Amino acid sequence: MFKRNVTPAETSSQPVQAVERITSVLGSGVIWHGSINGSGGVRIEGAFEGEIALRGMLVVGETGRVTCPNVRANTVIVAGAVRGNITTQKLEIRASGRVWGDVVTTAFVTEEGAFLRGQIRMEETVELDLEPTPETTPSEAAQAESIAQTSIQIPVPEQAPVMDTTQKLMRKKKTE
Repeated sequence: MFKRNVTPAETSSQPVQAVERITSVLGSGVIWHGSINGSGGVRIEGAFEGEIALRGMLVVGETGRVTCPNVRANTVIVAGAVRGNITTQKLEIRASGRVWGDVVTTAFVTEEGAFLRGQIRMEETVELDLEPTPETTPSEAAQAESIAQTSIQIPVPEQAPVMDTTQKLMRKKKTE
């Protein structure tokens, strides 16, 4: 109804955005104290207390509870509860999401029913001050490739000969 007609030539010139993936999950019922840092997507369904500095996506699921002085990630989606300040390029608070803390972001999305107690500061760009990702040395890459190409041979156990019903009956009669 509100879509504008777009010709195929217009759509092909738009950049394709990569879909971020969840690579790690902290399940419901798990309580974790510590730090999460590095790259990749993390989904928290349990309780987490500590530091989060993530080059990737952080999803706090509906059962997730995060207490963190400063959450830093490229994208943060909150469907559960977060107590702490959030610095991110994109923040999305779902209808069931609750945030207690200040937010610095370049993009903000919220659903009806979402809760935020704090201030939002929108910036043109946001510096996350994340640790640089360690570069893999060529020898490590070659070693990983070598391991990946190594074939594994699993011995197949010998199977006992299979007897049909007639053979079983003959054997039974001999023993009687």
